[in-house]
Amino acid sequence: MVKEFVLVGFRNIQCLKNFIFVLFLFIYITTLIGNALIIGLISASPRLNSPMYFFLCNLSFCEICFTTIVMPNMLYILWWEGGLMSFHGCIAQFYLGASTGCTECLLLTVMAYDRYLAICNPLRYSTIMNVKTRNRLAMWSWLSGFVAMISLTVSICSLNFCGFNTIDHLFCDLAPILHLSSTDTSQVKIESVLITISLSLFPFVLIIVSYVSIFITILKISTKMGREKTFSTCSSHLTSVCMYFGAIFIIYLMPSQENSVKLNKVLSLLYTIGTPLLNPIIYSFRNREIISCIRTTIFGLKHQCLI
Repeated sequence: MVKEFVLVGFRNIQCLKNFIFVLFLFIYITTLIGNALIIGLISASPRLNSPMYFFLCNLSFCEICFTTIVMPNMLYILWWEGGLMSFHGCIAQFYLGASTGCTECLLLTVMAYDRYLAICNPLRYSTIMNVKTRNRLAMWSWLSGFVAMISLTVSICSLNFCGFNTIDHLFCDLAPILHLSSTDTSQVKIESVLITISLSLFPFVLIIVSYVSIFITILKISTKMGREKTFSTCSSHLTSVCMYFGAIFIIYLMPSQENSVKLNKVLSLLYTIGTPLLNPIIYSFRNREIISCIRTTIFGLKHQCLI
């Protein structure tokens, strides 16, 4: 019985190992700093005390958790060109990573619903999206993500792993783990597809429906300036949705083939390091209120230093 797995990472990269390691380390540190700044700025600024920024704060914290679950061990594997991980450690990494990934899908869906209410039903927005409702939606997103992955994780633990224990990946993901099982994995694959549909595809459909209603409402606005101002409040979220869900659907809903292992390894970097890195940049530079708060904070610090 297999008690530990060997993660090989990228093979034959001796000449680029230092560059890739430094690049990934820089991305990891930048991701942590960027998302932490978003959380700190939203928490400290009274101007950003709204449901939209409350959900954004939850999203940034989710990004920090997801990146921290994957990146430190990934850096270790890159540096040593491979590494060992215990069976239970690998399963724990998969569970925590998949749970935070599902939570991010649900948070993005809740944010789309928030934008739908704000744009399509502005008169009732403050009544519907009150403090109690936003807290419940955030809690529901976190609990649903972590509870839903328990059954799939238990099903994986019930499989037999004998002999071959090399995972050709950068972290413990579902497909590489199932590839090593010596028993039939069809039931686990069906269960994973059902979870993907319920926690990824169905939320994505809800987001699309919300944005169709949003676009119809925006087109009814008489002035061009009004249309642009209204669209700017949801453009950053729409960009984040396209990046994250696009990468997930390409990896987890595409037919599994032997020659797609290397492609999946590269594409998995899109949502493991790409989205957590780009989200703070997207929400900062495409949001006027956040830019204004950043300028106010910087000028306030400069004024205190001069005093």
